[in-house]
Amino acid sequence: MRTAEEEIVSSCPQCGVEIRTDRRFTTWCAACEWNVDPQGPGEEKRGPAAVRRRIAQHYGELLFTELRAGNSGGRSVSGLFAYAIALTVHGLTCILAAVGVWGLIAGWGGLGMVFGLFFLALAWSLRPRLNRLSDDDRVLLRDEAPELYALVDEVAAVLGTRSVDAVVVDVEANASVTHLGLRRRLLTLGLPLWEVLSPQQRIALLGHELGHFTHGDTRHGMVVGTACRSLSTWLYYVRPMPNPNVVQAVTNLACVPLRLLVTAVMALLDLLTARASQRGEYLADGAAARTGSTEGAVGLMDRLMVTDSIATTLQRETNSRRLRRTGRGGEQNADGLWEALVAHLDSVPESECERRRRVGALRGHSVDASHPPTHLRRRLLLDGTPVPAAVTADSVRAERIAGELADVRATLARDVVRDGYGDL
Repeated sequence: MRTAEEEIVSSCPQCGVEIRTDRRFTTWCAACEWNVDPQGPGEEKRGPAAVRRRIAQHYGELLFTELRAGNSGGRSVSGLFAYAIALTVHGLTCILAAVGVWGLIAGWGGLGMVFGLFFLALAWSLRPRLNRLSDDDRVLLRDEAPELYALVDEVAAVLGTRSVDAVVVDVEANASVTHLGLRRRLLTLGLPLWEVLSPQQRIALLGHELGHFTHGDTRHGMVVGTACRSLSTWLYYVRPMPNPNVVQAVTNLACVPLRLLVTAVMALLDLLTARASQRGEYLADGAAARTGSTEGAVGLMDRLMVTDSIATTLQRETNSRRLRRTGRGGEQNADGLWEALVAHLDSVPESECERRRRVGALRGHSVDASHPPTHLRRRLLLDGTPVPAAVTADSVRAERIAGELADVRATLARDVVRDGYGDL
């Protein structure tokens, strides 16, 4: 809650309406939108990321119109083309492996073995890689967090899908699901985002992430996803060498056609999977509303609009704690880090939240280049019939889950203070 000292009362210089705002945030007018976006959208960046964002906005707006009209926007044939291209990429890897084996057999004992080993090594580096846990992942197992897993299981049951096999907690202001190996499922929870959500918003977050399993996502699926990784490896191999000598300059020039081909194939896969990816996000938002209520899902959207504030607040808090470090290894100064983050986010006035929503609509804000515009996702939820929560978490349940996360909260707070947020 803001104090009287923090409130500013003024008149809009454009329309004269009285403005009440918080001195910590931008002064703007809700009536005529004066100064709603003082920084402006900035210059549009070029490159693959900018192209992906424009494609995401295009399909996001198109699917918003379809879904709002009641059309579920079924799967398109573009997904089949994406699978065909991905299988072609994997087929090329198999051909390289076969050539390598032939080279070993045909050139046994001679220079042909070098030829064969080279192609085998190339095929091995381009092989489809399944996701796996790393040694640095902070994994919560079922016996360590039974209440959290029970909540995830309940959300999965409501959505009619299988629950996850492992939960990883990290310091990103995000959450995601993915496959581990061939059949296992992994849920990654970003503690900064989890901390600033209410119990129902957390359930909506779980519903959204598990909703991806029920609706599918071609871009991040096993076939297409691993093909994209193989193409990224190809692109790494044919990247131009900096400050080349004569031989390297010739090599760079020779690699240009292959580099253009790989880039074109990656862009084509992005284009073919963009619509399905946007559709999956909208349908996952519907899953969030069914499990955590429409109100919880909309509240989650509002929090996603201020993820930059989460990062800024954590950077400020960690920097101040590092400067006044008094405990051994900085452990003492890590106390209250997450509470300070929550307090700041809760103190943001509704006027600032509304300003950010309008700025998001003006700029086409999205979580990343694979998501539809956030304001359209929020609007689609509000335009539909309000849905009550199918899963709830009372104070007792919330406290139990908090207790299960206590150790990892303390560990991550110490890591953030020690290393600085954004440097982990």
